[in-house]
Amino acid sequence: MGRRNEPIRVTRSSMPPFAEYAEMIRELWESHWLTNMGDFHQKLEKELKEYLQTRNLSLFVNGHLALEMAIQAFDLTGEVITTPFTFASTTHAIVRNGLTPVFCDIRADDYTLDFEKLESLITERTSAIIPVHVYGNLCNVEEIEAIAKRHQLKVIYDGAHAFGECLDQKGVASFGDACMFSFHATKVFNTIEGGAVAYQDPELACKINGLKNFGILDEETVAMVGGNGKMNEFQAAMGLCNLKHVQQEIEKRKQIYNRYKNRLSGISGIRLCPENPRVTKNYAYMPVVFEGYKKSRDQIFRELEEQGIYPRKYFYPCVNAYQCYRDRFRPEDTPVAKRISQEVLTLPMYADLPLDVVDEICDCILHRTKSKLGQA
Repeated sequence: MGRRNEPIRVTRSSMPPFAEYAEMIRELWESHWLTNMGDFHQKLEKELKEYLQTRNLSLFVNGHLALEMAIQAFDLTGEVITTPFTFASTTHAIVRNGLTPVFCDIRADDYTLDFEKLESLITERTSAIIPVHVYGNLCNVEEIEAIAKRHQLKVIYDGAHAFGECLDQKGVASFGDACMFSFHATKVFNTIEGGAVAYQDPELACKINGLKNFGILDEETVAMVGGNGKMNEFQAAMGLCNLKHVQQEIEKRKQIYNRYKNRLSGISGIRLCPENPRVTKNYAYMPVVFEGYKKSRDQIFRELEEQGIYPRKYFYPCVNAYQCYRDRFRPEDTPVAKRISQEVLTLPMYADLPLDVVDEICDCILHRTKSKLGQA
């Protein structure tokens, strides 16, 4: 193996050729139209509707505001059932809307919300379910939506990890009442920062788009109390460029995923996510659970860091163990989520990750090797 003089981060942003992006944004210098739903914004919305197989989609400056304002658009009240095994944004978006999160435990195999435990948590105060497609593992949408229909609940998916994925060739944006996507720089598809909400009811468009623009509907009409969630033209331009290359990026990720899988499958104490043959994957993450392995998750984490490799304890701690929620929730109430959060490590995964570095990471996990950072 040759020299590796740079550290390996858990991810690295996919970017188009510099000349391609520079040429696209040249138009912005000529038009001076930088925000407020310009040409690039409108074009990206149109192309994403086609790619994600949805008729209704609104772009946002980031995924968090997309989720927060989608929740607001549905006029939810009372309690919302969700998962503690997620990024902070999911729960914060619920709480910042004045709603009470109710945590449902997760499934031990794919880390998504456990639909078998869902119905027991529904009360007369429940207004919605917000499940999370974790690491690109899709929730059991059929079971969740059947339960929601029986109890007349809204379903808003956090699809931050599920961009472009399909279930039986049907785009993930097609499920539930709405689905949020994140286009953060670390995601499979990015607009530098950014996000979107796909939704089934076209009548929601006016409200969602109003909420992200201060409640302004036209020059003289402010119809609601909104905020500022608009995606700017530089973000949209990056999205248009990246969308041209996203399938190629996913294919590269697949090769890296398969290399990890070949090296780490069948090892006692190491568990990889099962693959669902019905799902078209985007290979967003490489989660590995260390349960009864010869080294703990934290030992593996430290040894990789010593070699200049930086994985992530993603998600640790569970949301219901956060300091800001400590007096309200108990991680012991969701024991599977608590255990997985203590055992999971997401390994470096991005389109340009060299396969020999993947081998180096696997070698470190399987048997301690000498650091190659800066060595021949």
